[in-house]
Amino acid sequence: MIESLPLFHRIADRPVVVTGSGEAAEAKRRLVERAGGQVVRDLAQGIERGARIAFIAEEDEAVARAAVRQAQAAGLLVNAPDRPLLCDFTVPSLLDRTPVLVAIGTGGASAGLAKQLRLRLEDLLPQSLGVLARSLLAARPALRARFPDPGQRRQALDAALGQGGALDPLAEGGPERVAAWLADADEPEGGRVEIVLRSADPEDLTLREARLLGSADMLLHGADVPAAILDRARADAARGPIGAQTQAAGGLIVVLRMG
Repeated sequence: MIESLPLFHRIADRPVVVTGSGEAAEAKRRLVERAGGQVVRDLAQGIERGARIAFIAEEDEAVARAAVRQAQAAGLLVNAPDRPLLCDFTVPSLLDRTPVLVAIGTGGASAGLAKQLRLRLEDLLPQSLGVLARSLLAARPALRARFPDPGQRRQALDAALGQGGALDPLAEGGPERVAAWLADADEPEGGRVEIVLRSADPEDLTLREARLLGSADMLLHGADVPAAILDRARADAARGPIGAQTQAAGGLIVVLRMG
């Protein structure tokens, strides 16, 4: 089970409460402004203006606890820096390739660990990643025309964006290849694939098996397949027991059995 649900929240032109006067408060104000939010320094004023998020960065413990209670009572989601037990949400370390954002969180356990992971990923993810995302957005109408079926469209993109694919996001030059790939993209195949699991540990999945789970349009599985394995599949893939009717499923059907 994951301990928190990661979400990306749009705050542009919306009031966000940030209280406190220390460096932690200033860092949160810079973060809010970077995302286009309107910083409100007074909690009561923020509540009156309809703020939905509050950063309570008071250095005094009693003041911080009182402000957190007041904000939560008014229905605001609260982050209190360095006080994870008071937080409704935590702030991840962000890798920015706008519009691609990679958020790394540790549930408040270690900001230093999140930062070091982000720095490692900075070296791996090219600056062109954001341009690739915008190119794919611009190509969406043409992509839908080329692959009207959502399952086929998803499989075509999975193949192109996979390691070594025509639009591999870790390779430079992907944005310039979108139009050429779309013109020559092969028709993806649907069908049915069976995976016989060797263990209940998701780490034992091969790269191919993990890719199939991530691409499946429908997942059929035995009752003894553990949740940890099922969690590796697409969250929006249809699911059912082995033997379920699949005529209307289309796309890629993956059958999971314990060995």
